[in-house]
Amino acid sequence: MKKIIECVPNFSEGRDKSVIDRIVAAIALVKGVKVLNVDPGEATNRTVVTFVGEPEAVVEAAFRGAAKAAELIDMRLHHGAHPRSGATDVLPLIPVSGITLEECAELARGLAERMWKELGIPCYCYEAAAYKPERKNLAVCRAGEYEALPEKMADPERKPDFGGVWDDRAARSGASNVGARGFLVAVNFNLNTTSTRRAMAVAFDVREKGRKAREGGSLTGALLKDENGEQIWIPGTLKGCKAIGWYIDEYGIAQVSMNITDIEATPLHTAFEEVCRAAAARGLRVTGAEIVGLVPKKVLIDAGKFYLERQQRSLGISEEEIIKIAVKSMSLDDLKPFDPKEKVIEYLMIDPEEQARKERLISMTLKDFAALAASEAPAPGGGSVAAYMGALGAALATMVANLSAHKRGWDDRWKEFSDIAERGQALVAELTALVDEDTAAFDAIMNAFSLPKESPEDKAARAAAIEAATLNAASVPLRTMEAALRVLPLALEVAQKGLSASASDAGVAALAALAGIRGAALNVRINASSLKDKTSADPLLKRASEIEREGMILQDKVLEEVNKNL
Repeated sequence: MKKIIECVPNFSEGRDKSVIDRIVAAIALVKGVKVLNVDPGEATNRTVVTFVGEPEAVVEAAFRGAAKAAELIDMRLHHGAHPRSGATDVLPLIPVSGITLEECAELARGLAERMWKELGIPCYCYEAAAYKPERKNLAVCRAGEYEALPEKMADPERKPDFGGVWDDRAARSGASNVGARGFLVAVNFNLNTTSTRRAMAVAFDVREKGRKAREGGSLTGALLKDENGEQIWIPGTLKGCKAIGWYIDEYGIAQVSMNITDIEATPLHTAFEEVCRAAAARGLRVTGAEIVGLVPKKVLIDAGKFYLERQQRSLGISEEEIIKIAVKSMSLDDLKPFDPKEKVIEYLMIDPEEQARKERLISMTLKDFAALAASEAPAPGGGSVAAYMGALGAALATMVANLSAHKRGWDDRWKEFSDIAERGQALVAELTALVDEDTAAFDAIMNAFSLPKESPEDKAARAAAIEAATLNAASVPLRTMEAALRVLPLALEVAQKGLSASASDAGVAALAALAGIRGAALNVRINASSLKDKTSADPLLKRASEIEREGMILQDKVLEEVNKNL
């Protein structure tokens, strides 16, 4: 899984558009970063910017944004309604996929140190990046706001984690709060009522903080306090959740508005189910949910799989179908259409031009792909066709598993076939990607041959580029062979255990997988034979021969099982 993090810096400028635009431009110039949202506030005099990307790019963009803010914003002149301590006030790094909160915390600490050393910006580290337990709370780091910084700098207990000198540069930039936190999902649950009080009661039932304890357990009884005179609270049922009830004029309904601050402890679908239960206990019904802002893809995938498991349906279906199940199960389209391409972070990060380049072949129709393969163009060639045959084999084995998972009378075996189908879907994705990758490897060889060769240095560089490209062109079809080999055990499983009526499909899956293996093997050999370095070529050739032999044995086993049903 690609590592993706989100960064949501808050800059202490919400009125001067030219300043905001220059800060955002500094962030957006970093390659690999995508700015998703810019939200300025005039009353708060504060702008929230949301951008995402791979960790190294996001950290660099965050640094450049902070540098530009320090250059353009003078905190000695700043006034606004929102608490603040610096030109870049808060700078959280948030894990989205493929990376842990702890890893983001280390990145945040490194960023804070760099901001001090290179920009002279004092930095507190907060939440998961905090060096001191009390600084996990942002309010502790920002106590007294900008005006208290000179005093705090002089206090060893309250000075920033990085920096502690109150000079002109620090006075201009103020102190930044750099941290790491979990992804926050903002969601509203729609209720079939107009009563704010009843919506609030449901919110109190489920939010982690709960409600104030009262005599007799009523909503209006006297407040209960402990022996120290402190208010007693009855905790709610959902960890890491904050919630209130309100009425929305636009929709004419009451909602439970919730922030899920720990999506590991309380996934979205868990919150949905619990709000439904709490609402039902009070005579209400949840009619749907409304996601505010963006979500990581995993949130919807996990929800879709949860509901598929409840239905005892196979999880080995496409990503798009899993997300569709999530949307329908939680009625995310209750109030307005829900388009995953506009709400899922990973989808928003996709560069259409880059995607079109990487998926030039697999985005074609079958007819167009066949026509291009039949043209006088040298690519796509045998390697891409071999990868596609392997993908078709994986797809057929997956189909048989999915059909078997739904067979009447086999309800207790749905999980067995679902597991096979999930493995099959992963192989379909891997082999499909190799269709374009094989052609890209061929193109790289052609590009290497076109390099200049006038000088001895040119010739040496050209020869090295040709050798590297050729090695890759031999390695890609070997990966196709490895993936297609993993299709055959799936075909064998569904041939042995699956629907007898689909036995022929399992057989075709095996034939297609072996065709992919043997076709890719030819490409390994022809490219390996061109390598000058035989120490690189020999292991590739040896492994290709092993896979081919193993593949033929497995194909025969599959066909033996298939023929029992014909």
